[in-house]
Amino acid sequence: MRIYGDLNSGNCLKVKWVCDALSLPYEWIAVDTMQGETRSPEFLALNPAGQVPVVVLSDGRPLAQSNAIIRFLARDSALVPAEHYLAAKMDEWLFWEQYSHEPYIAVCRYQMVYLGKPASALDPDRVKRGHAALALMERQLAGSMFLTGARPTLADVALLAYTRLAPEGGFSLHDYPAVRRWIGDAESTLRLAPVGGTG
Repeated sequence: MRIYGDLNSGNCLKVKWVCDALSLPYEWIAVDTMQGETRSPEFLALNPAGQVPVVVLSDGRPLAQSNAIIRFLARDSALVPAEHYLAAKMDEWLFWEQYSHEPYIAVCRYQMVYLGKPASALDPDRVKRGHAALALMERQLAGSMFLTGARPTLADVALLAYTRLAPEGGFSLHDYPAVRRWIGDAESTLRLAPVGGTG
């Protein structure tokens, strides 16, 4: 299996983390999104949407969209609950992450880290919605070790990718103690290297 991705992208890290957690063999092919490499004819043949990550399976079939990829790779593994309702709750978080979390947390980080914008120049509504996402996670994690219960699932992988980097997008995690606790627990359980700046 080949993974086309950019390690600066949380969406790409999700795929790498799942492969590493499940000891799935892969070849990582670095794609520099800032240099327009997702717009080459060769890349667009793999994913006409021109986005990373993309995996090319051992039989040559490509698959795009990070949450679809990790859902496929982790099927029948401990990262997907065996109980159907909990699996559906995991999927609920996966859909929510792409619609109500990533567009705010990740986009603000992109604008500050890669476009050099100060926090004061960020769209106030985007910042408000980012804090709303963190607040929802805080309420859930105040009563649950992980997002769907006592064990980590793909929901935790997906939400961890950008939540642990939220301070780089101007989102202090000082007021979200359960989220901070969860970041440490998820990093430890998934055996990920911690990142700084979670205050």
